[in-house]
Amino acid sequence: MSIIIVSDVFGITPSLVTLKDKLGANTIIDPYNGQRMDFKNEADAYSFFVTTVGLDSYVSRIFNVLELLDGQTTLIGFSVGASAIWQLSLSNNNNRVKQSFCFYGSQIRNFTQIEPCFEVNLIFPRSEPHFDVSELIEKLTKKPNVNITKVEYLHGFMNYHSSNFNETGYKEHVILLQRIAS
Repeated sequence: MSIIIVSDVFGITPSLVTLKDKLGANTIIDPYNGQRMDFKNEADAYSFFVTTVGLDSYVSRIFNVLELLDGQTTLIGFSVGASAIWQLSLSNNNNRVKQSFCFYGSQIRNFTQIEPCFEVNLIFPRSEPHFDVSELIEKLTKKPNVNITKVEYLHGFMNYHSSNFNETGYKEHVILLQRIAS
């Protein structure tokens, strides 16, 4: 079984490659077709993503990669990558996704009608500036194939390049993913 990491708006970074290696992941899917970007901050990365890629295009890119798989995979997504996985969960690409782990996918709040076709493990931060995390969890909690964890960390805690990076949270979740994602 393979593991695919679906990046956030920063795309492929040295720290994401390190995470890929720690998890034994096969691939990183990013919004920029593997081109390394050097964003100064999250605002620049997000702005570039919105104006040049967009969520729908990113979802299509991930879908196309899944179409090429022979076996099942585990998807691990961060931020916009998590939101893209959530949208992909509407169908299961001929049973290619075994499970997914979606970290702080804030755009999920705009797609609460989705009923996932594969197991989606949502990891939400303790709060978000643009919406009530507890309210979103309440909307999603009874959906089939959805497991939800609310952590004490903030959006971006798994991303070394985020102002909310939290080394303790990162280490905890790397260990968790090493145990259950394979």
